[in-house]
Amino acid sequence: MSVAGYSFAILICSLRKSVPRHAMFGLALLAVGLSACTEASQRVDTIAREGAKGVVTETIATRFPQVPKQLITPFTDCIIDNSDANEIRVFAKSAVIGVDDTTVATVRTVLSRPETVRCLSQNSLGMTGTLG
Repeated sequence: MSVAGYSFAILICSLRKSVPRHAMFGLALLAVGLSACTEASQRVDTIAREGAKGVVTETIATRFPQVPKQLITPFTDCIIDNSDANEIRVFAKSAVIGVDDTTVATVRTVLSRPETVRCLSQNSLGMTGTLG
């Protein structure tokens, strides 16, 4: 059980003695609802990230000619994995309207992060000696 789950269980046990049964039922429903909401949110995020991959791949292939063809997929994966929700929204918008300067700037921003550089080093080491 996670720390949050354990804390929630302790809270429920302590409230059991002082809160009426119908209120406890409401609390349990709230917990289940929040859990379902979190799962749905994670699914939406996963779908958005998968959809953004095409735009990032296109951006790297057309606007970053210095990236070797065999490294486009590792670059795409690392950019997507290290993008926040707002950056994923930019990529999703670009999927509809096309790649523009905002898309390129967003890719550059994500590429400049230490976590992204680390990811690129780890994921492209076997493909070329230029990274790592």
